[in-house]
Amino acid sequence: MQIKTHQKIDNSLSGEVLSIEEGKSATVRLKTDNRMVADEKGLIHGGFIFSAADYCAMVTVNHPNVVLGSADVRFLKPLKLGQTAIFKSEVLSTEGRKTLLKVEGFFEDTQEKFFEGNFKCYTLDKHVLE
Repeated sequence: MQIKTHQKIDNSLSGEVLSIEEGKSATVRLKTDNRMVADEKGLIHGGFIFSAADYCAMVTVNHPNVVLGSADVRFLKPLKLGQTAIFKSEVLSTEGRKTLLKVEGFFEDTQEKFFEGNFKCYTLDKHVLE
C-alpha cells in the first residue's frame, strides 16, 4: 500500500489509512482526542470528521494531484471523545479527470453509520498551486 497523495497530512487529526484498493476503495481510521473536542460534553467538531472523510476520498483516488471539487455530506449522529471512527469509500464513477465517490463513516465499536457523503474529486496535470 503506497500512499501517493496528501503525504504531509497529520494522521492524528485526519485519520490513518488502513487499506487502499487504488481507484476503487479505501478505509481510514480516526481516533478522537482532546484537540478535536468542541464543547464540555466531548462533542467532536464536524471539521475533523469531514477531514477524515475527505482524506479517505483522496487516498482512494491516490494521485499526487487529486483535489476536492465538491462534497454533499450528512452528519447522521454525533461523534464524541473516546470514540473511534472508520471511514469507507467507494468509487461510484470515473469520467476523464473527475471521480465521484461515496464515503461513509461508522462507529468502530458498533459499526453504526454516523456520516455519509458524496465527493467529487479531480485529478489535475500539475499541483493546484503551480
